[in-house]
Amino acid sequence: MNKQIELLAPGGDVEAIKGAIVAGANAVYCGLDVFNARNRATNLSFDELCGVLRLAHQHDCEVFLTLNVVILEQELPSLIKLLNKLVNSGLDGIIVQDLGTFNLVKKYFPSLDLHASTQLTTHNEGQIQFLSKIGASRVNLSRELNLDEVKSLTRFAHDHDVLTEVFVHGSLCIAFSGQCYSSSVSVGNSGNRGRCSQACRDEYETTATGNNFPLNLKDNSAYFDLPELVDAGVDSLKIEGRIKGAHYVYTVVDSWRKQMDKFEQTGRLLEDDSNLHKVFNRDFTNSFLKGDLTKDMFIDNPRDHSDEHAVTKSQAVSIVHIHKAKQDLYEDKNKIGDELADKIKGLNIDKQQLNLVFSGQVGEPLVLTIQVKTANGQDETTHVIESAEPLKNPTQSTLDTNAIKKRFKGFNKARYTIEAIDFSRLADNISLPFKELARLKNKAAFLLNDSVEILRDVDVPPLLNHPKVEEGSSIDKKPSMSILIADEKDLHLCEVTEADIYFKLPESFKKGCTKYIDLFLQNPRLIPWFPAVLIGKDYQEAVNVLKHVRPKRIVTNNTGIAYKAFEMGIDWVAGPFLNTTNSYALLTLQETLNCSGAFISNEINRMQIKNIARPKNFKLLYSIYHPILMMTSRQCFFQQTVGCKKPSIEDGCMLKCQKATTITNVKGVSFAIDKQKGGYPSIYNDEQFLNLDVVNDLADLFDEFFIDLTNIGAGSKEEQNKTQLIDSFEQIISGQKAAKQQLNQMVPVSTMAQYRQGL
Repeated sequence: MNKQIELLAPGGDVEAIKGAIVAGANAVYCGLDVFNARNRATNLSFDELCGVLRLAHQHDCEVFLTLNVVILEQELPSLIKLLNKLVNSGLDGIIVQDLGTFNLVKKYFPSLDLHASTQLTTHNEGQIQFLSKIGASRVNLSRELNLDEVKSLTRFAHDHDVLTEVFVHGSLCIAFSGQCYSSSVSVGNSGNRGRCSQACRDEYETTATGNNFPLNLKDNSAYFDLPELVDAGVDSLKIEGRIKGAHYVYTVVDSWRKQMDKFEQTGRLLEDDSNLHKVFNRDFTNSFLKGDLTKDMFIDNPRDHSDEHAVTKSQAVSIVHIHKAKQDLYEDKNKIGDELADKIKGLNIDKQQLNLVFSGQVGEPLVLTIQVKTANGQDETTHVIESAEPLKNPTQSTLDTNAIKKRFKGFNKARYTIEAIDFSRLADNISLPFKELARLKNKAAFLLNDSVEILRDVDVPPLLNHPKVEEGSSIDKKPSMSILIADEKDLHLCEVTEADIYFKLPESFKKGCTKYIDLFLQNPRLIPWFPAVLIGKDYQEAVNVLKHVRPKRIVTNNTGIAYKAFEMGIDWVAGPFLNTTNSYALLTLQETLNCSGAFISNEINRMQIKNIARPKNFKLLYSIYHPILMMTSRQCFFQQTVGCKKPSIEDGCMLKCQKATTITNVKGVSFAIDKQKGGYPSIYNDEQFLNLDVVNDLADLFDEFFIDLTNIGAGSKEEQNKTQLIDSFEQIISGQKAAKQQLNQMVPVSTMAQYRQGL
């Protein structure tokens, strides 16, 4: 290897972090008990984080903190309070999903290094430019990318001074990260809030192909793909597993460390990956990286595969031999556990102890001697600080030892405990200006903060809530309506409504095809609507639509297209799949990328929406009727459900395949699997989202209410009379409540549970 590639390890708790450190991780990522996307992990307290930082840095290991969830408006004060603490912690970086956090950090906490989370679904060049523009120094590339795509994006990222990291081991999501709402929809636990209940691992009624876990992927392992990853130039190899324990983390990191060292020293790989099979796994696949998306990526068992692997490897058949194979596996696991215990037994994250000794006489400086001891009482460091002015005889007030104690007793409590304060060598009846005492404390704080200046708390001013964008005669007018179509046969709807009409572009384009360019040029009333995922040539073709059409306005769910619109001076609105949930997210979009409006996330409830402060001259939009997307995948959902004659997904599948089926879980709840021509396979809830309450609740907040008339995700449901739907929604938005009953009859299977429960 011609450069040092970072090995980035998970740390769900302190013991796992210790395991990662002794196994040779270059960096660990971990979360606090707030604002992180693995709330099922044990996670750390702030005091534990400070101890972990000291321990990791002693072993030349960096620490990145996961703040990788969307933030709600009412949580902003708590987030700001936490950021004020983090800037003085010595932290090496924070991993962020929420767009508003980028704005806050860039403005008020610029010393914190920002890393873009996998939840930001980074898969094209424009997204790297977008993330760089809002402050990210590194991005986590989507797990679904193949090696050629990783190499191309890494080269592009480096040209823009951005580092890349790639997940190389651990659990795989079948959905694009950041674009999965299955857990949120099915049980109310949002992946965007770290509460994913792994609905994709659920059991379903046996499918036509004989599968009971048709969405369950094997685990990811690129253990033998290291040369290609080195050639791709990636900066960090990331291991998934913050929910896993120390034994797992140590085993996997140790295996990867040995593989990386072997390749660096000899240019060859270790052939033995047996230890990776001795800890929790669902068997392994590297098919995303290889771009070979076959049904072999799936496994019809979401539980641990290590026992089965041990039995298969030993070729055991009889009960006795199977028992022995399993017993040997458990003994091997215990040996690894003993090895781990021995390596970490001397490591601790306990606070260091301070002895403060104050000494001095009249005419001499006040001297503070700080003795720093380890948690077990061993001397480590001594600092000696003197006041700039000498001690004097008091003229008005005496330097009181209680005043000194009060000023120093709360000294950096997260990292140190004060064992004793000694005044035995300090003269009585003396005086010193309080500014000198403050200077002494500040100097001590500086030295105890690894000689890094202590930053004062930033007071972030509250945001102003601006009025609606003035259009027409009154700013108090009722919200307008917009509709989404995706088929040319619906163009006649332009004649029955004055609503804005968005046309949904596909996720895949035939190379060089001008179909959509011609469509928009011939129908200038149509407003382009860009999907969330656009990879490789499909992203380039989507950019071509922008370049040739030059529309006045677009809606985009893809940040790469957002960046290109900004670059080209095209008015753009952030779509509902950009997951905007707070005022600072809106500011990021407006101030950095000249965004003119945004859809507010449908995952948040009425009060969470109501508290959002609108930026000046910025539109707020909200979808009141749409199919409820649960997940979108690069893998094929039909291989494990109704079956497919093709052994793997081919280039033409995206453009040509159009299928639909239904799967039903063991609780009897059905979901529609939908694959449109030019689209990725997607799963939708059986209910439509229909929220008429918001029209009454928040008409003063929103500029535009949106309805989706695409039929995508409808499954076997009968197609609605779209003209009648438009008429009924227009009546509702204009204040005619009588239309509510008619709409409820037209859309009998609906829900607005997310609007009620929120995040």
